Amino acid sequence: MLMPFFQGFGVGGGLIVAIGAQNAFVLTQSVRRNHAWAVALLCSLCDALLIGAGVAGMGAAVAASPLLGRVAAWAGAAFLFWYGLGALRSALRGGRLDVGAQGPAGLGATLAATLAVTLLNPHVYLDTVVMLGSLSGQFPGPGRYVFGAGAACASLSWFLGLGLGGRLLAPVFTRPAAWRALDALVCATMWGIGAGLLRGALG
Repeated sequence: MLMPFFQGFGVGGGLIVAIGAQNAFVLTQSVRRNHAWAVALLCSLCDALLIGAGVAGMGAAVAASPLLGRVAAWAGAAFLFWYGLGALRSALRGGRLDVGAQGPAGLGATLAATLAVTLLNPHVYLDTVVMLGSLSGQFPGPGRYVFGAGAACASLSWFLGLGLGGRLLAPVFTRPAAWRALDALVCATMWGIGAGLLRGALG
């Protein structure tokens, strides 16, 4: 049962840690000590709910059909290779964290902004409900729920790390080299798991 958990943690982590508006938002709120705990926990809760919906829906459908399972494996591998290529391009291009912009200071406004940054991004549904849900169907029985738990734990670990360690991490991520290293790690993770899916589909 550990293998589905670690695969879920790896795929979920790779999808979550890529540079984007949500990660930049969480980091900047942490740097400003603006409700960092609440922001990190809300992001993690949203991810966990979406992952759970994907595992229960898409994952159940894939698990019930061998044909869907093979299609999901090939489609998942293609997506992971494409995602890894995007991370590689981002690593070559470089990026940095901008902490200069001001954000909302009140708890209500901050949580509303967190929900907007999280739920108004269409990619969050592709990554959690569709992609992670489909990939979870590769595991029989309760294995898909273990996979989903691993992905949710990756989200919780990452956002808590950003929220609680933002003051330490912010100076690092203002350097383009740090984002490049992170994107390179995401690329390697996505390609490695994609190759594993292809081996399973061909085996």
